[in-house]
Amino acid sequence: MKLLEAEGLGYSVDGRVLVADAAFALGAGELTALIGPNGSGKTTLLRLVLGLLDRGTGSASIGGAAVESLTPVERARRIAYLPQSRPLVWPQPVRDVVSLGRFAYGAALGRLSQADSAAVDRAISSCQLNGFEERAADTLSGGELARMHLARALAAETPLIVADEPVAALDPRYQHQTMQLFADMAREGRGVLTVIHDLDLALRYATRVFWMHDGRIVANGTPQETFTSVRLRDVFGIDAQLVSDGASTRLEISGPA
Repeated sequence: MKLLEAEGLGYSVDGRVLVADAAFALGAGELTALIGPNGSGKTTLLRLVLGLLDRGTGSASIGGAAVESLTPVERARRIAYLPQSRPLVWPQPVRDVVSLGRFAYGAALGRLSQADSAAVDRAISSCQLNGFEERAADTLSGGELARMHLARALAAETPLIVADEPVAALDPRYQHQTMQLFADMAREGRGVLTVIHDLDLALRYATRVFWMHDGRIVANGTPQETFTSVRLRDVFGIDAQLVSDGASTRLEISGPA
């Protein structure tokens, strides 16, 4: 069974097409990077497939069930979603914010079960937030906030996590730690779909890449299959090529096309 599927998804606003005829399927054990230039439709696609936007056309399913048939709680138990915008309403302690990831299982602040507490502890440790548990969220740096929100999503321990630019506010160390965490989750049999702008991170860690351009998925395959000089020029407007030294492969960018 596929964790997440889309067929013919389309969405327009005031006659402007934001997503057109999008189709894909995600299985367990995959770390999929969704890449594309600004305004190409990546966030809109995520919101469509998760049922957070009314679709104009097409269909989507989560774990084999049509997305519109799932209650919010059922959806939250199948997919943890980390949106691009993550506002804080009040200065809660970090542990309380992370604990919100367990609410789909009936947890309540101050009344976490042993299993809920263990899941929260694992998420905090995974995101290198040990020692921050009692810190007020509004005292954190931008990068620390990003890690806290990631920990909230991880605490749900769902089969699939969908993250929109989770490493954008992180320094290089935590960018790599986050992507390695996602890669480890995939190896354990879970699925990850993440929007990312750092092409080198996508090339290094992703097992599959969806390329978006002008609202369409224009390529779907492994990094080695899809990172071509022609596609990099057509999608991102850069002159670049893959360079391999036998042990690793990196992206060498000459400049704008």
